[in-house]
Amino acid sequence: MTGPGLRPTAVMFACGMNSVRSPMAEALTRKLFPNQVYVRSAGVRQGKIDPFVDAVMAEIGVDMSKHQPRTFEQLDESGFDLVVTLAPEAHHKALDMTRTEAVDVEYWPTLDPTMATGSREQILNEYRAVRDQLMMRIKKRLDWAPPPSG
Repeated sequence: MTGPGLRPTAVMFACGMNSVRSPMAEALTRKLFPNQVYVRSAGVRQGKIDPFVDAVMAEIGVDMSKHQPRTFEQLDESGFDLVVTLAPEAHHKALDMTRTEAVDVEYWPTLDPTMATGSREQILNEYRAVRDQLMMRIKKRLDWAPPPSG
C-alpha cells in the first residue's frame, strides 16, 4: 500500500488496448524513475502498435519500438502497489481483478487521441497533449524531483 509521501515501488498503467495511453505512461515513468519504480502496462483488449505514439515519444527521446501491446491476462503479474487506469473500461477491469489484493487503484480520466481528426500535425498535437498530461500527472503522483545538476 502507498500512503501520503510514499512513492509506490510497482505501478501498472491500464487503458483500453495498451497501444496509446498506458504504454506512454509506462515509458514516461521508466524515463522519470529509472531503476526506481517497477512499471508495466496492459489493456482490456488486444491492441496494435500506434505510429503516432512512436512519433510523439521520440520527440522527447523515448524509444517505443520494443513495446508490444498486451492484455491484463497476458501481463499475468501481480504485486503492484498502484494501478492507474486511464479509461473507464480499464478502471472497471482493474477494480474487478484487484478486489482481493491490497492495491490502490486510481482513475485518471485521459482523452483518447485516436479519436482526433484533421491534418497529421493536428492529430500529433492531440497525442502530444495526452503525453504531456500524463507526464505532469506521473511527476505529481510519484513525487518526481529533477536530478541534481552538477
